[in-house]
Amino acid sequence: MITLDGKNTSKDIKEELEVEVSQLLANGGKRPHLAAILVGNDGASETYIGAKVKACDKVGFESTLIRFESDVTVEELLAEIERVNENTDIDGLIVQLPLPKHIDEMKVTEAINPIKDVDGFHPTNIGRMALNLPTYLPATPAGILELLERHEVETSGKHCVVIGRSHIVGSPMSILMARNNYPGNCTVTLTHSRTINLKEITKTADILIVALGKAEFVTSDMIKDGVCIIDVGITRVKSDKTKSGWKLLGDVAFEKVKDKCSFITPVPGGVGPMTIAMLLKNTLISAKSKLGS
Repeated sequence: MITLDGKNTSKDIKEELEVEVSQLLANGGKRPHLAAILVGNDGASETYIGAKVKACDKVGFESTLIRFESDVTVEELLAEIERVNENTDIDGLIVQLPLPKHIDEMKVTEAINPIKDVDGFHPTNIGRMALNLPTYLPATPAGILELLERHEVETSGKHCVVIGRSHIVGSPMSILMARNNYPGNCTVTLTHSRTINLKEITKTADILIVALGKAEFVTSDMIKDGVCIIDVGITRVKSDKTKSGWKLLGDVAFEKVKDKCSFITPVPGGVGPMTIAMLLKNTLISAKSKLGS
């Protein structure tokens, strides 16, 4: 069993980005600039945004954090997005999800200029991805592809089963793993809450990507020997064995399945760090595109 270590892999990517930023500046380019909008004071969102700001600093990016109270109106939020769209100094914009229930997330996503949509969620960028045209790939799926490629996981001709059909992970992964590329060239089965006989399907998977949001949902009786598992899920549960009183679990029962796996991502330290690394990579692509690089 080989652990797909997202923590160390993302560190390698950040070091590569740091070198590219130095070269960009030496060639007369400007420092890449990522803006993030945070609505409310959700603890998990605060943590994610803090990690993104810290990562920007690490690789030499400029970052701007724009905060709103949870009762912000849709009109106020859209007006701020438009201001960022028009600011030529800012290369990338992310709006941290989830948003309060009174705000339509899709309306917010569509308001972001696709050129600055470094999260890769805008319908224009999703469409370009589906057509295999140059675009920003959604950060988490892009991170998964990097993990597979950098660990030389064979994907061609393999059966890839995806559990979960979200627009953020599951649906894009099903498209990307089927494309004529590496990683890719898989035969893909996309499963979800209405799938019948899920266990029978997952037991045929050579590559299993789980993005469900249910702690330790996948158990050893659901997989075959030699499977490569990508665990995207992360759930915080109470624990009397940790100092914080909480621990993080993935969608896969790691200890029960690891000995049957050829490759597996840990939680935490697997997919999560890769998401931030790919967000930075997309921002650098945006900054370099202004030079015609």
